[in-house]
Amino acid sequence: MAREAPADATVIGVPVASDGAVPRERGEVDRATLEASGFAGKVGQTLLLPRVDGPTIIEIGVGPVADLDEAAIRDAAAAFARAAVKHERLAIDLTGAGSELDARVVGRAVVEGVLLARYRYRAFIDKADEAHLTHLTLITARDHARAAAAGAAYGEVTARAVNTARDLCNTPATHLTARRLGKLARTLGEETGLEVEVFDEKELEALGCGGLLGVNAGSAEPPRMIKLTYTPDTKRPRGRLHLVGKGIMYDSGGISLKPSDALHAAMKLDMSGAAAILGAMTTLRELGCRTEVTGWLMCTDNMPSGTATRLGDVLTIHGGKTVEVINADAEGRLVMADALVLASEAEPDAVVTVATLTGAALRTFGPAMAAMMADRRDLAAQLQAAGDATDERVWELPFIRRYRRSLDSAIADIKNMGGENAGTITAGLFLQDFTGGVPFGHLDICGPMMTDTDDAWRSVGATAFATRLLSRFAIDFRPPAA
Repeated sequence: MAREAPADATVIGVPVASDGAVPRERGEVDRATLEASGFAGKVGQTLLLPRVDGPTIIEIGVGPVADLDEAAIRDAAAAFARAAVKHERLAIDLTGAGSELDARVVGRAVVEGVLLARYRYRAFIDKADEAHLTHLTLITARDHARAAAAGAAYGEVTARAVNTARDLCNTPATHLTARRLGKLARTLGEETGLEVEVFDEKELEALGCGGLLGVNAGSAEPPRMIKLTYTPDTKRPRGRLHLVGKGIMYDSGGISLKPSDALHAAMKLDMSGAAAILGAMTTLRELGCRTEVTGWLMCTDNMPSGTATRLGDVLTIHGGKTVEVINADAEGRLVMADALVLASEAEPDAVVTVATLTGAALRTFGPAMAAMMADRRDLAAQLQAAGDATDERVWELPFIRRYRRSLDSAIADIKNMGGENAGTITAGLFLQDFTGGVPFGHLDICGPMMTDTDDAWRSVGATAFATRLLSRFAIDFRPPAA
């Protein structure tokens, strides 16, 4: 935070709205010249103005002044970060466009936009063509500095969590097994104030977690259930929230083998729900969350082999409910069923599942948003608000109870898949069956789990969608009304 750009900054970003005055303090050109250069100030537009006697200026479009909000600032900051990809020491001037917004919001959005946009997964690349970002200075007026600094600190925490979750999702499945994720969770937990318990296959057998063990049956790698607990530093927590994440480290489809296509090649990302929860929970202590939060990460491969669960087999979930497996590629709901029963036994105020669960959600909404379901209006509203606030958009689907009959089984309490239609809804209904009446929310993040191209602050590869949403949701959580 500074009132002027540092002497060693090599590039300065200057936000410019599509209407109103154009900043000219640093010798920038007027609006007519900008427009003649094709720059209209639209959100995400950038125009680079090199200078001989000082740092490069990058004009950053933020759109109409009347429409300026946190999402627009975040997108603009991301565009600036990409335009300055060859630079290590960045500064952005917040004294002009955007100064009418709350400085805390602006600081948070700028830092999130820049850090998320500059993310690259480079674990297996020897030489990268981008510069490593070392400094980011926010230039603010004196009376906005403290609030902007608080927002920037918040944004640094959430961006770090997202990029950690992205690293987990982008790592090839042979390099990140369920066992290794358990070890990483312990390390992250120690660093961020989480209690971490990791349950191995023997402990899962003792608990009767037949869903997780059944999906794991065809894999050479053993499963792990990772339990994360955040206890706030207050005698009166705001509420008790449980989060359940699908952690399929690699999903071949099991005996119901997936076709060898682009989506199959992305199935290392089938643990994105678990990664989002882990990432979100690493933020809670630093951001002062007053909600008691427990995370359940249900981790295993889903592989075909001579020992794999067969179609028609019956699995017994923790608590005794039986499931007929009619499709081995509908495995995420099986592993989460165990955790849902375990969570419901603790009688929390709400439980929320997060999973790359159904292709139907992807086909319905595409990559722009996730499907959301909730059986309490207040809980749905809280999830919706968190998605809107973080620009991780969700759209609510209904629990249509009469579709539950499509999950009826002749030989078990329930089968793991309904008919051809309404696949996202019937998957949600399946999960709801294991909640024991606890207020229940569900996020199906299959659509936005990845991007093939850089898209604003979403860098190519895994997006770690829902990490910031869950962090905000947990921080603002209140027990849902009946």
